[in-house]
Amino acid sequence: MAEDLNITASTDKKEQYQSLLPQIEALLYGEADLVANLANVCAALKEQFKWFWVGFYLVKDNELVLGPFQGPVACTRIALGKGVCGTSWQQEKTLIVPDVEQFPGHIACSSLSQSEIVVPVFHNGRVVAVLDVDSEELDQFDETDAQYLEAIVKLVNF
Repeated sequence: MAEDLNITASTDKKEQYQSLLPQIEALLYGEADLVANLANVCAALKEQFKWFWVGFYLVKDNELVLGPFQGPVACTRIALGKGVCGTSWQQEKTLIVPDVEQFPGHIACSSLSQSEIVVPVFHNGRVVAVLDVDSEELDQFDETDAQYLEAIVKLVNF
């Protein structure tokens, strides 16, 4: 198992993901503990991209419950269909929000968050978690982020 990251200094987002993806795969290889794996994914993403907040919410008893994350304290529970995370879970699709103030029903865990991407995590055809990433910059996320973050969450064994 790799325990050190090679952070690429490239300003090209695609190159950063292409460098990080195999490293995350190596971090997860042979480790069966879900919490450890989710924590390492968050840490790797936060270290590479310096985003404001990176974390997982896990589906438990028909709500999203805060899981491993990197960043300031966060909302602990989110209902189905509420906020960006609950909506991503309900719609079973990745949501890219360029300006969180324009998202109806946005849950503001921090007033510093300006844009967000939420990626659902599937297991046996059901959403079991979401990966939530927040940025202090407007319009931080795009289809490149969606493509690679979707690939990264598929590496985690639930």
